[in-house]
Amino acid sequence: MRIALFVTCLNDAFFPRVGIATVTLLERLGHTVTFPAGQSCCGQLHANTGHRAPARDLERHTEAAFAGHDVVVSPSGSCVAHLRAHTRLPVHELSELLVDVLRVTDVGARFPYRVTYHPTCHGLRMLRLGDRPLRLLAGVRDLELLPLPEPEQCCGFGGTFALKNAAVSGAMLADKCAHAVATGADYLAAADSSCLAHIGGGLARRPDAPRPVHYAEILAATGSQAIG
Repeated sequence: MRIALFVTCLNDAFFPRVGIATVTLLERLGHTVTFPAGQSCCGQLHANTGHRAPARDLERHTEAAFAGHDVVVSPSGSCVAHLRAHTRLPVHELSELLVDVLRVTDVGARFPYRVTYHPTCHGLRMLRLGDRPLRLLAGVRDLELLPLPEPEQCCGFGGTFALKNAAVSGAMLADKCAHAVATGADYLAAADSSCLAHIGGGLARRPDAPRPVHYAEILAATGSQAIG
């Protein structure tokens, strides 16, 4: 299958390993991944702050950049949710593509570490990813999957919410970090780099904390090498 990658501006600028892991994983499964060079921001940030006109311009630009592609994948639940609501692109979050389209849960990965999973708000409430990411992580050899207490609780990021409501955001983050540490996991995985960056900031203050990692990086792993 020929699959077009929408890497997202955040991953492109700050977390390129997530995009690389996504391509590595899909190519290992025998698929061809293309990267339309004209892609840019999807417009989510602008829409979330009330700037609908520039958001609409970016949405139309993204549609044009991916025109003609039958399958588009992105390792970002929030961006996929935005594009699905505001464009006609056939876009899938990575776990949706793997489980629903490619019909695979064992991707040939090996990661001998303890991992807990945080279901981010867009993936949980807008895309309704359900247990898809967990099924993929459960299929990774030598990985010990640990339950996260109160998994449906928001981490407190919410884009500009963390800036406009810093005190509330900080309290939510403290709860999420405490729950992550309580699992005893080596890594905390999620489907959105934005949430992982926020949670990672809180976890970095604690020496006993798990390391944040996008679950695509775990699925792309085939040995015992640590991530991060």
